Amino acid sequence: MKTPHIEAELGEISKTVLMPGDPLRAKYIAEHFLENVKQVNRVRNILAYTGTFHGNEITVFASGMGNPSIGIYAYELFQFYGVEEIIRIGSCGSYVKDLNVKDLVLVANSVSDSNFAKSFCNDHRQVIPSNTELDARLLESANRLHHHLSIANIFSSDAFYHVDCEESPLIKEYGCVGVEMETFALFTIAEKLGKKASCLLTVSDSFVTKQELTSEEREKNMLDMIEIALSINDK
Repeated sequence: MKTPHIEAELGEISKTVLMPGDPLRAKYIAEHFLENVKQVNRVRNILAYTGTFHGNEITVFASGMGNPSIGIYAYELFQFYGVEEIIRIGSCGSYVKDLNVKDLVLVANSVSDSNFAKSFCNDHRQVIPSNTELDARLLESANRLHHHLSIANIFSSDAFYHVDCEESPLIKEYGCVGVEMETFALFTIAEKLGKKASCLLTVSDSFVTKQELTSEEREKNMLDMIEIALSINDK
């Protein structure tokens, strides 16, 4: 079984997939956390690996940047490879003073002015929820590991840079604590296909304090988030 974007065979991808945006973060996780690792994708340098963590099989599969990119991989993994749940593990910028660099956010709802849902399945909503069952398992994992998660709404933007336009009023209307670029497509596709999706984010920069992580720190130093997601199937 191959798609235009994934070269893995059926059976090479786990039912549970962790999805960082950065292919190098996927590679780092595979090399430093997984055992019995096999690379299962390298098409377009979107790297993916399947291995075991504490004896549980798991796949780490990069998504690339933005709703359209994650939309391709999430759809193909759910629809053609039998994946049941995807956990995005990414970064976000913080809008609020209470969320500092390296703090963790579990996304309750993805809020967006994107046309992705409309284009994908004629869904005109601007707020898409995560899967509460999967969220509960992530919270349980975080509690076992003594990590704190803030549960909040996040804004999912189609544009990283903004010129001659104002901030979306949806940010204030729904109390979004930060911004990223992928959850809206992921949550939309999972809900439409009857699958599960959640998102854990590490604050990489703050619009309040102006602090930010370097690109290398974003790749390698989000260890609490990675540990929580990898441990989701631990007993």
